Amino acid sequence: MSAEATNPEARPEARPELRRRGRTRLDLRRLGRAALLGPTSRDRLPDAIGHVAEAHRAHHPDADLSILRRAYVLAESSHRGQMRKSGEPYITHPLAVTLILAELGAETTTLTASLLHDTVEDTEVTLDQVRAEFGDEVCFIVDGVTKVEKIDYGAAAEPETFRKMLVATGNDVRVMSIKLADRLHNMRTLGVMRPEKQARIAKVTRDVLIPLAERLGVQALKTELEDLVFAILHPEEYEHTRALIAAHAGERDPLPAIADSVKAVLRDAGIAAEVQVRPRHFVSVHRIALKRGELRGSDFGRILVLVGENADCYAVLGELHTCFTPVVSEFKDFIAAPKFNLYQSLHTAVATPEGYVAEVIVRNRQMHRVAEAGVVALGNPYAHAAAEAAAPAEAGSPADAADCDEERVDPTRPGWLSRLLDWQQSAPDPDTFWSVLRAELAQDREITVFRADGGAPGTISLPAGASCIDAAYAQYGEAAHGCIGARVNGRLTSLASRLSDGDTVQLLLAQDASSGPAADWLEHARTPAARIAISSWLQAHPDSVKPATAPARAPLSVVGARGGGGNAVADLPDATVRLAGCCTPVPPDAVAGFVVRGGAVTVHRIHCAAVAQMRSLGRTSVAVHWRATADCRVTLLAESFGRPHLLADLTEAIARQGVEVVSATVEPPVEQRVRHTYTLQLPDATGLPALMRAMRDVPGVYDVRRA
Repeated sequence: MSAEATNPEARPEARPELRRRGRTRLDLRRLGRAALLGPTSRDRLPDAIGHVAEAHRAHHPDADLSILRRAYVLAESSHRGQMRKSGEPYITHPLAVTLILAELGAETTTLTASLLHDTVEDTEVTLDQVRAEFGDEVCFIVDGVTKVEKIDYGAAAEPETFRKMLVATGNDVRVMSIKLADRLHNMRTLGVMRPEKQARIAKVTRDVLIPLAERLGVQALKTELEDLVFAILHPEEYEHTRALIAAHAGERDPLPAIADSVKAVLRDAGIAAEVQVRPRHFVSVHRIALKRGELRGSDFGRILVLVGENADCYAVLGELHTCFTPVVSEFKDFIAAPKFNLYQSLHTAVATPEGYVAEVIVRNRQMHRVAEAGVVALGNPYAHAAAEAAAPAEAGSPADAADCDEERVDPTRPGWLSRLLDWQQSAPDPDTFWSVLRAELAQDREITVFRADGGAPGTISLPAGASCIDAAYAQYGEAAHGCIGARVNGRLTSLASRLSDGDTVQLLLAQDASSGPAADWLEHARTPAARIAISSWLQAHPDSVKPATAPARAPLSVVGARGGGGNAVADLPDATVRLAGCCTPVPPDAVAGFVVRGGAVTVHRIHCAAVAQMRSLGRTSVAVHWRATADCRVTLLAESFGRPHLLADLTEAIARQGVEVVSATVEPPVEQRVRHTYTLQLPDATGLPALMRAMRDVPGVYDVRRA
């Protein structure tokens, strides 16, 4: 916006090598002259937005341009007399921002709001005037990108502006689309700013705007922003990379020949496809150089194959892997498993007979549009809902999908954005919001886990590296303070356990409503929502903070008189037989025995990890069989919530099954969870499943398993 506008001629980033191929750059001087002449007659489009109209009609041939003319007239008249720091009329800035969006395929409402995006902030135009002339949609978007008053917020103005834009983006992603295009144009024209201000703006762009562009899938904006930031914050590396690219330009590029070979292969296979060579941008070349060291000619670009249908993508992949040597480690299928920012493509790499390795991207044309423009390519997410909810709007005016103050649900809202919207409500301090926002956006991968309880929604989206604690707060909010454990893929695990993509999670909550989190939960929480909720509870309950580990106390034990190897018999005369405590074998388990120190034979289940370890050490196994008698001894672990009379109830349940308790150990409660260890003598091994079911049916017991 106005504070960031400067001279495009002064920046090295305005040089041709940083321009994306095929993207038209505005002639600001010509636009400035056109703007100074003012709007034309009502019957024709002003010359100054001819670029915008041409780019818009390329994506939307039937678009009604009259609203763009009216928006330009208001923007030009309200900004008249204002100049950028470069000396150009200020209207050139909203025109440039609007052209960026038009080239990405933005629909008419977005372009209208883009032309007006600085009017409420920098001129006498009001939101009521925008609403009256252009409708609620344009009003909402313009309000979303308007900065908060610095006189009201002082040093907190920047974080509060981003908070406001973030909330508005949660209701309409087009708000952030305009902000990204606005920042791109300001970064292109950053030359006359003081170096320290250039660095400050570049750092905010790097930490906030570039991650947002990545998450919204707007790669065309993201890559150019990365290059511009790279040139400002890392000038030496930038110059080195520029020299590498310049040196490569004078050499023979092998990629066009490889692309021709790919075309011939696909033509012979009868697959209609467009094959392009896509040069890497500066930051991408820099990353490849760091990864591979010395660069070869094929490292400076990638081959893009565009087809018509999804099935054609896999047909292309089959031909490439048949006719070239595939690099298996480089294959990624983002069609079957799209990225969290809507990106879909097949990625592979093939080696040629000449020894070059070329990266190949395969996608259909719709995937390509979304890969380049992200949410901008999705158009108006409310058009269908508005058509159903209200009568069609008048020609030339946007549909009134919702009142400017109403919250709307964007069907394209991804999980990460929902998380940000949730936790920002709990972060009233601007500094906390600003620091946590940057930390959250630094997480560049996302995982999806499934709820085992079948509740809605059935999935939870979390950043990579998230733990069960994060899943608990994402699912239950503050009720997660009482979470005492979790099952991941059916197995009991600690709350600190990290989750992987596709895991199924069942969270266990205490029955005591006064339960609270432990202090060490903060060490394992990754999401802002979890960290803020835990910190708030700990601050509000300083006397109730639970220690990270339970105090050492002797467990309560009840020990019977029996021991030994049960009814296991080793084929070794006079040997003492012991059942291993690590796997507690019972009839009719397949078992193996090993002689240990003292001459005793320890019996393990055949699949016990100790068996493999013994064999790796060269130990010879001893044959073991079960006596004909059906009785057996087994050790069971029972996990439960702490409550009065639990031990008595469990002992009674065991006794009802006709089972003798040889020994019982009850560990001290930890976070309201109690572990019981029972060594039991069963009259018949076949009764073990019924015994375990009876123990699980005791109120408060949530897991029973063999030791």
